[in-house]
Amino acid sequence: MTAISQGRIRRAVLVSATCALVMTGTAALAACNEDPDAGTNGVGKLSAEKIQSRTRAAAGSVDAVRLSGTVVTRGHTYRLDMRLKPEGGIGSVTSEGTTFHVLRIGERLYLKADAAFWSHAEGADGKGGDTAAADKLDGKYVKVPQGDPVYKKFSGFTDKAVLLDGLLTLHGTLATDGHHEQSGTRTIRITGDKGSGGTLDVSLQGKPYPLRLVRGGGAGTLSFSDWGKNFTVTQPPKNETVDYGKQLPTS
Repeated sequence: MTAISQGRIRRAVLVSATCALVMTGTAALAACNEDPDAGTNGVGKLSAEKIQSRTRAAAGSVDAVRLSGTVVTRGHTYRLDMRLKPEGGIGSVTSEGTTFHVLRIGERLYLKADAAFWSHAEGADGKGGDTAAADKLDGKYVKVPQGDPVYKKFSGFTDKAVLLDGLLTLHGTLATDGHHEQSGTRTIRITGDKGSGGTLDVSLQGKPYPLRLVRGGGAGTLSFSDWGKNFTVTQPPKNETVDYGKQLPTS
């Protein structure tokens, strides 16, 4: 091997090593002229429309998921930490400084909160709950009747199919927005209307599950994890359960 050839090899090795030292992540791979989709599931090479279709299919192919983050709707911000599957869900919701636990088994919905929550909860007549009655619900799993506004308001947080169907659709013209990383997992990002219609990071490792969603219009940010990881939803103990009847106690 000539001295010139050896010099070229040394320079190539030096450039590669320097690039690896000063840059990390998939953006670094692109900058170093390496294929950012090497060793991935390949969805990064697809159009944004096809990526969205693939990630929705992947999300629907497994029963269980954990969802955490914020959702802003009708001027209210809800912080969620939910585990969901078709037959039910369990987790917590925080709103206006109050945290309550949500549990659903089939069509039975239970909320566990303090008396302050129930005294301000809106019943069928649009009025807040009676304070004395609310005290009896403090710290109990309260079975919520299906016809009550509270049921309609919070059962959606426990319904995997309904929740993901609404969340995983970006609005406006779709486009890809480069390779990124979420919690150590390489992702491809797609956007709606250059981000104003939301952004979604999709896993490039294994199945193309959605990993992080930024909703358009400042409507919240959500992370998805534990895809396909089963969990058990059990009926609350009878001594910790209250069935308040056909509607919230009202004055």
